[in-house]
Amino acid sequence: MIHEFHNLSLRTRNSFGVEQRAARLIEFDTEEELRTLFAESVPDRWMVLAGGNNILFTQDYDGTLLVPRGEAIRLLDEEGDRVRIEAEAGVEWDDLVAWCAEQGLWGMENLSLIPGKVGAAPVQNIGAYGCEAKDVIESVRMFCPATQNFLVLAAEHCSFGYRESVFKHELRGRVVITSVTFRLSRTPRPNLGYGDLAREVEARGGASLDNIRAAVCAIRRSKLPDPAVLGNAGSFFKNPVVDRTTADRLRTRYPDMPTYPTADPERVKLAAGWLIDRAGLKGHREGHVGVHDRQALVLVNHGGATGGEVIALARKIQHTINERFGVAIDTEVNIL
Repeated sequence: MIHEFHNLSLRTRNSFGVEQRAARLIEFDTEEELRTLFAESVPDRWMVLAGGNNILFTQDYDGTLLVPRGEAIRLLDEEGDRVRIEAEAGVEWDDLVAWCAEQGLWGMENLSLIPGKVGAAPVQNIGAYGCEAKDVIESVRMFCPATQNFLVLAAEHCSFGYRESVFKHELRGRVVITSVTFRLSRTPRPNLGYGDLAREVEARGGASLDNIRAAVCAIRRSKLPDPAVLGNAGSFFKNPVVDRTTADRLRTRYPDMPTYPTADPERVKLAAGWLIDRAGLKGHREGHVGVHDRQALVLVNHGGATGGEVIALARKIQHTINERFGVAIDTEVNIL
């Protein structure tokens, strides 16, 4: 069923909890409803609003926001230990991860408790604890308003990178993701490369699917604020990737600085949270906004903050990190 709203407050539809309004918002359940919407009239300006977990509104939105609500999860086929499933765009991501764990399917467990919808996962190529959505995505189904056709894009053509995809660039504003197909496994394949995760799993009795999911959830809950209590969009900044010379220079000065390998042996990933913490900004507060006191990657709305106030603090943090370490950190959140 299609639901349409006008001049709608977005405060409860974005995890930062900032007060902005949308000229028009349309919720739809099925692909045919989506096709009908665009067949009847193509909005001058539109975008998809999924769970509102990775977005910061700094002004009212004067176009049409599209909200997919399809919540079906389907097992497509199974061959040997390989299992293919399809989830509609409106499924809560962690509900999907929980469903997979209940079915004994490996591959998503490290991505437990990441807020947001399935349809947003390939856009951002969400990731945590050494895993990324691209590791399990087989293809993405989408609607192209310009041609009124549904298309399926294989993962190898999605230009996945660190918090990157074709949906953030060439296909931005051109397609609406309606479902995602995943390839998973019934064979245990634990990924415990992160020390705190390995310790937490071991404390729970070893590397079972349930133990890994429970460990990831426990760690995330201990570090990250609940948006229902303290407005936030999760990690506000990306971990920067620098050349090896820069990483070596910083390691000489800061021997305790964590670093992570990348696919390119000449590039090294740094921890933006560590940089912000070492700069003395963890827990820092300016008026209604601040840096979370347990996870420096997270900016929080202490109540009544505007998007502009959040951006001002973010720019100050970026400037401070660049001045102190000579490293640029980019925002991960979609800013409107």
